[in-house]
Amino acid sequence: MAGQGTPATALVVKRGIAHRTHPYRVAPDAPNYGALVAVALGVAPERVFKSLVTEVDGALTVAVVPVTGELDLKALAAAVGGKRAALAERAVAERATGYVRGGISPLGQRRRLPTVLDESALDLPTIYVSAGRRGLQLELAAVDLMALTDARTAPLQAQ
Repeated sequence: MAGQGTPATALVVKRGIAHRTHPYRVAPDAPNYGALVAVALGVAPERVFKSLVTEVDGALTVAVVPVTGELDLKALAAAVGGKRAALAERAVAERATGYVRGGISPLGQRRRLPTVLDESALDLPTIYVSAGRRGLQLELAAVDLMALTDARTAPLQAQ
């Protein structure tokens, strides 16, 4: 769609990755935003993933987890060989990625950050991640997301 290009969509096009973009309308300050995005798209919520910028032992790291669950910070730290993880402050996340909250994509970030994808993504034919702006999701295969971000997988959802 014209006028919807972002660094994330430009990257998948440049690399020739099979993908689809999906516009949606959800208020950015709505509670349970991710679940509402899944409803707006008409897809199972476990296929919609959120990109959370975190700090693991002081280093920024992106955790990509289903909107249906919560991030297990200890599991994330262990996945990257760290001891302690916390969510990054909003301004830090936005500055590092070049995206605004609610539109942070694991792709096309200003500064490429280490990325960990929840292993549940590998059980799905495609997943949805932010395309780099609020109101636009990018659908692609998890293996393609991993290749584009050099992501590793790990069990990241809190039990």
